[in-house]
Amino acid sequence: MRNRTLAILLAAVVACGGCARRKKPRVPVAARVGHTETGVASWYGEPYHGRRAANGEVYDMEKPTAAHRTLPFGTWVRVGNLTNGKLVVVRITDRGPFVGGRIIDLSRAAARAIDMIGPGTAKVRVTVTRPPENVPEAELFAVQVGAFRERSRADQLRRRMEARHQTARLVRREGSPPMWRVLVGREATIEAAERLAERLRRETGAALVVRLDQVQP
Repeated sequence: MRNRTLAILLAAVVACGGCARRKKPRVPVAARVGHTETGVASWYGEPYHGRRAANGEVYDMEKPTAAHRTLPFGTWVRVGNLTNGKLVVVRITDRGPFVGGRIIDLSRAAARAIDMIGPGTAKVRVTVTRPPENVPEAELFAVQVGAFRERSRADQLRRRMEARHQTARLVRREGSPPMWRVLVGREATIEAAERLAERLRRETGAALVVRLDQVQP
């Protein structure tokens, strides 16, 4: 009787272990509902309208979308203009802005909704309202140290960074002409990427943490 009881308990433990392994996909902290950040928003239209966004979709500046450097594609966020109180909800489909001090790049439609077309930029609060449906199991981040219209200049910087830091790559952003971004590193957390960015700023003067995406245009 005792052996039978032990066998039942052992089976229950094994079953619970199987349940523990069947957890829901992990949602990154920054993409959880309620996560907020405050900073400057800008907007973009031509010449990117009609071209591929970083998630592979065709960018339509009249749809409520936005570019963000680190949030996963498919994340929905509410953007509030802190000057006039106006709000808009957008989906992250692209990467940017690639200007220091800015946190989100809105489509023209989204910028119009919060009255920032004229000024071009606005102080905003970005709040996650819905996480993405599919999040990559492995999150990776890099540091952008430059963006160039001429590929030769970008490749020159890439070779220099590769010699010093081993991992460097070019990522093409569609445009007319396209822009070549130089990314350094392959970090498992945003915190590690921020530490790398601090070191790189001493070398290059500019460094922005970005997510490494599996989908590229």
